[in-house]
Amino acid sequence: MKLKSSIIFLILLTIFSFELSSQITSNNKLIKPKYLTPGDTVAIVAPSGVLKNFNNYISKAKELLKDWDLNVVIGENVYNDDGHFAGSDSERILDFQTALDDNSISAIWCARGGYGAMRVIDNLKFEKYKENPKWIIGYSDITAIHSDLHIQKSESIHGLMCKSLEKLDINKDESVKLLKKTLFGNSLSYKIAGNSYNVEGKASGQLVGGNLTLLHCLLGSKSSIDTKGKILFIEDLGEYLYHIDRMLYSLKRAGYFDNLNGLIVGDFTDLRENTTPFGRNLKELILDIVNEYKIPVVFGFPAGHGEKNFPMILGREIELIVSKEGADIKFYD
Repeated sequence: MKLKSSIIFLILLTIFSFELSSQITSNNKLIKPKYLTPGDTVAIVAPSGVLKNFNNYISKAKELLKDWDLNVVIGENVYNDDGHFAGSDSERILDFQTALDDNSISAIWCARGGYGAMRVIDNLKFEKYKENPKWIIGYSDITAIHSDLHIQKSESIHGLMCKSLEKLDINKDESVKLLKKTLFGNSLSYKIAGNSYNVEGKASGQLVGGNLTLLHCLLGSKSSIDTKGKILFIEDLGEYLYHIDRMLYSLKRAGYFDNLNGLIVGDFTDLRENTTPFGRNLKELILDIVNEYKIPVVFGFPAGHGEKNFPMILGREIELIVSKEGADIKFYD
């Protein structure tokens, strides 16, 4: 009798565990906007910094999208100038919200970063967006919007913005070609060159992250992402090493790395030199902070503010395999 009861208990436990696992998987599943097809419409908006000398790169952006057989609409307030910002907060909110709510829009392309997205994110509403999700593309300051989208359980694209085209040959640039492939639904995977600082290992999980400064600034707010079981990407521009160290320690103290599955380090460009040498390089200071977590770490992913800015689907499940000789990153369809 006891044996029979034990068997029944084990069967019920197995069923419960399976249902719980299925529920967790379902809860973690994110919205995947439809990939673009010829004839779709892309909205260009400017939720952050003011657009200066914009004729070149906005014209290039329109030309590029036309070459991809896509239609283009420009936000009503994109060219406005409110000091540091591309229009007042209310004007930038209006443009972004209009694009979010418009069922005829298939993607929203941010004109540039800079600073300003944090001032508008609390006023963006995603109810209509969820009924008709669309790709939102950008990086740097747009990390604030990506983070909110992740909390809203939607994927988005970390990639080139319109201003990124300013000095590029749009017909030949590799990052531009990869952005098109990503938007149109081609499989995405990368092989990254080796680095002696890489921490070897294999991991999988949803890809999250973006600009380190923005991730740090979002700590403690409703826009701060949960990194448990995920793979984090970071990049930044124009920082002192001690600033980067301080931001990473702030993330560490907030538990950001406690249950992280892996780390992808992108470009940290135009690092500033302090009068007092920091005593270790960028890779060494990152490893000082994350080594105790025993997670794979890959350095040198070509994304951020460098010459290359390869697109990544944030929120997408990826597989990361790292060795000293190189790294493989595969985005699951």
